[in-house]
Amino acid sequence: MTATLSGFYPVIATRDIAAAHDFYARHFGFEATFTADWYVSLHRPDAPQYELALLDADHPTIPEGHRTPLRGGLILNFEVDDVDAEHHRLVETSGLTELLSLRTEDFGQRHFIIEAPDGVMIDIITITPATAEYADQYTPGHTPGE
Repeated sequence: MTATLSGFYPVIATRDIAAAHDFYARHFGFEATFTADWYVSLHRPDAPQYELALLDADHPTIPEGHRTPLRGGLILNFEVDDVDAEHHRLVETSGLTELLSLRTEDFGQRHFIIEAPDGVMIDIITITPATAEYADQYTPGHTPGE
C-alpha cells in the first residue's frame, strides 16, 4: 500500500527566481508562502491547494549533476472558466508570447499555450464537450462536458 498523499506540487528549477516569482504572481495571482533568495513557495489564496515552487537551479539541495535550470519541456495546465477572456488578458493585453493559438480541440478543450520563464509552457484551458470519437476514450465519470 502507498503512503497517504498530503501534498503534491511542481518545483521548477529556475535560473532567475525573481523573474519567475514575478511572472506567476503578476499573471496568475500566486502569492508567496515562503520566500528566500534561492526558493519561493507559492499558492493561490482563492485555492490554496494549488501550489507551485521555484528553486534556484544552482542550490545545493539539488543533487550534483542535476543543477541545471529548466529549459523547456514542462507544460503547466491551468483550467479556467473563460479561456477567451484569459487569452485577451494574457496575450492581447499583457503581450505574453503565444506558442499555440487559441483553438477548440475534439478531445474536450478550448485552449492556448503561452511561454513562461525558463521555457515553461502554460496551457490555459476551458473544458468543452469531447466529440463522440474521444468521449469513448474517457473512463466513466471523467468525460469533459458531462
